[in-house]
This record gives sequence, C-alpha cells and structure tokens, in this order.
Amino acid sequence: MKTYISVFRMRLRMETQYRGAILGGIVCQVFFGLILIAVYRALYAGKPQSLPLSHVTAYVWLQQAFFRMLLSSDAELMDKIRTGGIAYDLCRPVYLYGFYYMRIMAQKLMGSLLRAFPMLVFAALLPEGWGISLPASLPALLLSLTALLLGLCCVCAMENITMAFTMRTLDPRGFQAMLNLLMMILSGNILPLTLFPDSWQRVITLLPYAQMLDAPIRLYTGEYVLAQAPGVLLLQAGWTVLLILAGMMLWRRNQDRLIIQGG
Repeated sequence: MKTYISVFRMRLRMETQYRGAILGGIVCQVFFGLILIAVYRALYAGKPQSLPLSHVTAYVWLQQAFFRMLLSSDAELMDKIRTGGIAYDLCRPVYLYGFYYMRIMAQKLMGSLLRAFPMLVFAALLPEGWGISLPASLPALLLSLTALLLGLCCVCAMENITMAFTMRTLDPRGFQAMLNLLMMILSGNILPLTLFPDSWQRVITLLPYAQMLDAPIRLYTGEYVLAQAPGVLLLQAGWTVLLILAGMMLWRRNQDRLIIQGG
C-alpha cells in the first residue's frame, strides 16, 4: 500500500508544476461558463423553466470547475502503450492496474482542485443570476463532497477501461473520442441533465456517466433531497466497484496476451 500512496503523492507534486496550463484552463473554463450562462439566461427570458435559474448557474459553474476531472487522461501511459515502453512497467513489483489507477486519480484530483478553487471564488463574486448559489444546506454540501469523491473514483475506473482497450488497439483516438462524447453529453457537461425530459432522466441518471458530476451537483443544489442521498451514494459506489472489477479483468487479460512491438 505504501508504494501506491507514494505514486499518488509523486503524481500530485508533478501536477503542480504546470502553472501555465492551470492558468490557461481557468481562463478557458471561466469564458465557457459565462457563455453558457448567457445562453441559459436568454432561454429563461423567453421561456421560464420549472428548474430555478440559480440551480442551472450552479450546475454550469460546478461542471466547468471540475471539467478536468472528466476529460484529462494519462498521456504518458498512452505513449508507453503505443511505443511498447509499457514493458518496463511490467517489470515493476507492483500490480499495474493499481499503479496506474493511483496515477490518474492524482492527476485528475490535483488538476481539478487547482482550477476549481479560483473559479468557484470568482463565480461566488458574480451578481445574482450569473454566479454560483450557496448549497441547499450544510448536510447537502457534505454529501455532495462525498459524492464528488465517489464520482472521481468512478471516472478513474472508466479511464482505466479506456487504457485497457488502448492496449488492444494501440490507437486511443477512436475509442476515447467516443467515450469523451458520451461523457460530456451524459454527465451533463454540455446540457445539464436536469433540463432533459423527465422520461430521459429516469434512464440517464442511472448510467455511470451521471454518477461522475451530475449526482454531486444535484445533491449540492438540493435537486436530490437528503432522503435520496443514501440511494445516490450506493448507486455511485456500485458503478465504481463494477467498473473497477471490469478494468482489472481487462488489464489481466491484456497482460496475459500482451505482444510488445518489435518481438
């Protein structure tokens, strides 16, 4: 366990070195957040919706703040798979799935925190109708943070499944592009899932993508009341365990059948 904790800590330190990328990411996500809120304000001005605008703006800012948690990937691992350099990692006295799971978790966690904190401070200072609203209650805030950690575990498990398929195809672009498209749509990044028709929400809120950011945000805004929280957290944990087990199985099969380029 000490090995995996050390890997996690080293990757955290590495993520703090890219200050220019962090600043660029903050500016980019703030810009997109303001554009999206302007669009929703225009929509509400023409046709008010049942969902309060304050919930939509909070949804947008939280999605933008944790955007990197969804769509960052381990470029170094992709390069090792493509070139065959992963053979060196197979010689490490560690379980390879756990090794890379901790790496991607540290990358997504630190990358998100460094961007989210200044973005949310900025959003909190904006006038009403543009900024982020306060959580529904203190218990709702604590539950949303718990759900956010479970969402992080879920998205890391999904990322490792993507890497497992990359080990078979050697080219991550096709599978990852499809996965990113599904993730952005079904996690609520492009359009808040709360604005989807109710009949659609009964299905898409049960999918693993909705557990990554949609569920924590709904707990934050109070869309999910406290009585629903245990069921939400249990669904998140169930998907996380299922995706981890699926990823471990795929990695084990890949390691048994792995052919390194050149021999």
